[in-house]
Amino acid sequence: MGFRAGVVTFPGSNCDRDMAVALEKVSGEPAIRIWHGEASLPERLDLIALPGGFSYGDYLRSGAMAAKSPILRAVIDAAERGVPVLGVCNGFQVLTEAGLLPGALMRNANQTFICRTVPLTVENTDSIFTHGFEASETIRIPVAHHDGNYFADDATLDRLEGEGRVALRYGETCNGSRRDIAGVLSANGRVLGMMPHPERAIEPVSHPSLGGPDGRRFFENLIGALASA
Repeated sequence: MGFRAGVVTFPGSNCDRDMAVALEKVSGEPAIRIWHGEASLPERLDLIALPGGFSYGDYLRSGAMAAKSPILRAVIDAAERGVPVLGVCNGFQVLTEAGLLPGALMRNANQTFICRTVPLTVENTDSIFTHGFEASETIRIPVAHHDGNYFADDATLDRLEGEGRVALRYGETCNGSRRDIAGVLSANGRVLGMMPHPERAIEPVSHPSLGGPDGRRFFENLIGALASA
C-alpha cells in the first residue's frame, strides 16, 4: 500500500489544499482529506497534517477552538501511539492548545502580520522531519502569520534545548519568538509544530519566485524517512 497522509480541515483553514497538493506532488499519492467534525481517522495513516489558516476565525485564541474539535481526540490518540503529526502555522497553534506540544503562540511582537520568506537554521537532524538536512544548515521557507510569537517559560525552554527538541530556529529577527524558535518537537520526536510553511516552497530551484525548493526537500526527507521506517 502506498503512502497515506491525512490533512485535517477546520472551518477557516486556508492552507489545507496547499498541504494536500504538496504531499501528493512529493509522494505521488493523493492525501486523504479529513473534516474536523469526524470522530475518527482513516485507518493506517502514515502522517497526519494540521494545516495553516484561521481555524474558527481565531476566536478566543488561535487554535483554541480547533483543539476541541471532535477529530482532535482521534489525532491525540494517534500521536500517543506514535503516528507522526505535522502542524504548520495554525496547526502549530492547535498542537500547543491541545497539549501535544509545550508553549504557546502569541501575537507577533510588532503587532503586524508577517508574510515573507525567512532563513531558518536546522537545529535537530535526528527527527523524521529533519533527518535529511545538515546540522546548522540554513534553509529558506515562507512565513505568513499574525500570532507566531513562540513563548514558553525559561524552565521549559531549557528543557526543550537540552532534549534537542528545538527543530528549527529563525535565522533573523522575525516575530519575537523566545530564543528565535520556529519549530518544536514532541518528547518522542513524532510531532512537529512549525510556523513556516514548507508547502509553499515545493517548486524546483529554477522557480525561486514560487517559493524555492527547501519545502520540497522537507517533504522528501519526511516521506523518505517514513517509507524506510
